[in-house]
Amino acid sequence: MNKILLIIQREYITRVRKKSFIVMTIVGPLLMALLMLAPVLIHKFSKDNHYKIKVIDEAPKVFTTLMPGSEQFQFVNDTISLSEAKKAFDPEKDYGILYVPADYIKNAGGIVLITEKQANVEVKSYIEDALQKQIENEKLKSKGIDQSTLESIKTSINLKTQTIGGQKSNTELTTAVGFIGGILIYMFIFLYGAQVMRGVIEEKTNRIVEVIISSVKPFELMMGKIIGVALVGLTQFLLWIVLTMTISTGVSAVFANKMSGAEIVKAQTTATSVSIDGQSQEKLSKDDMMSIFENMDSINFPLIVGCFIFYFLGGYLLYSALFAAIGAAVDNETETQQFMLPVTIPLIFSFVVAQSIITNPDSQMGFWFSIIPLTSPVVMMVRIAFGVPTWEIALSMSLLVVGFIFTTWIAAKIYRTGILLYGKKVTYKELSKWLFYKS
Repeated sequence: MNKILLIIQREYITRVRKKSFIVMTIVGPLLMALLMLAPVLIHKFSKDNHYKIKVIDEAPKVFTTLMPGSEQFQFVNDTISLSEAKKAFDPEKDYGILYVPADYIKNAGGIVLITEKQANVEVKSYIEDALQKQIENEKLKSKGIDQSTLESIKTSINLKTQTIGGQKSNTELTTAVGFIGGILIYMFIFLYGAQVMRGVIEEKTNRIVEVIISSVKPFELMMGKIIGVALVGLTQFLLWIVLTMTISTGVSAVFANKMSGAEIVKAQTTATSVSIDGQSQEKLSKDDMMSIFENMDSINFPLIVGCFIFYFLGGYLLYSALFAAIGAAVDNETETQQFMLPVTIPLIFSFVVAQSIITNPDSQMGFWFSIIPLTSPVVMMVRIAFGVPTWEIALSMSLLVVGFIFTTWIAAKIYRTGILLYGKKVTYKELSKWLFYKS
């Protein structure tokens, strides 16, 4: 046991002192904070863009609709023909030319925005929305329907949810928490599992392992390396959380002085817009965002954090043992490809399945994939936020521990034989023989 602790200490100290660890520990939170604040930053700086567009309007009503515009859009009515407007076009002053035919109501496809280069999505969307409303209003009037009457009929529903016990819940928040947890485990298992494999290959290639094996058993070396890298991963993850929250809080405070709360919410929700029946709609309105913040207490964060740590460690230990075995069986990283695919397929498949399970976490597929050890770290993390019976969590955790022990036994057999084997092309048939070699 003392030898394993020494190996753990060596792996941990060696890796946290590396420049790559220090750089990624600092850069990671900066990237995460930037990702969280990107919509706010984009919204703020996009206000500095101004677009001047000449309107060749054969139906004056359209120009009247566009005239109010905004600070970003300036529409200028021009009475010249379209061909003359093209000749007089100055890209340094004008962004584009908007041509509206007289029969634009029946021939909406005849409306054209002409620009020097590809049209900006922001400009195109603004004009489309404005013209769409104008055409709809004209059609309603032709049918004898008043626009104000139609607007009074429209109703917005923000469905609130709660449990039988009366506790508030929020489906969007629960979905986000579960999916983010699953993604993080998926990424960390790949990231740190690959580190174990590369470390084994490096020591084997440099023949350092020959010296180490003379003092410790192969199993002790493998376990020490796996646990050491796991502690490095946990350390980096905790530092990322602290630094990300610190950086994002600081930057948010700076922009909060320059932008109102409504502007920040609008900026964050604009990025989530989707097309529904040809119209741009927002997935999350301001009320939805407020509902998410109000229902934060509906999420059992202590349970989720505890399960995250367990499934991260359990999934990592299970897969990193197999990664270590692959590293011991080959002489260089190029040869790992043939063995990596069977090991990583279950992990990749669990991520693919999680995207489907998140819409129906209580399905039979969700249950079985959250129980099977090779897929449970990702899938169970997605389900936990929605509420999972205690016995299912206990069963999943127990099987994950059993799965880790089993894969460690297999990995130890391969590691013991392969770690000192050089210059031989290993096949699956050869690996199967190693499993039955006597100690």
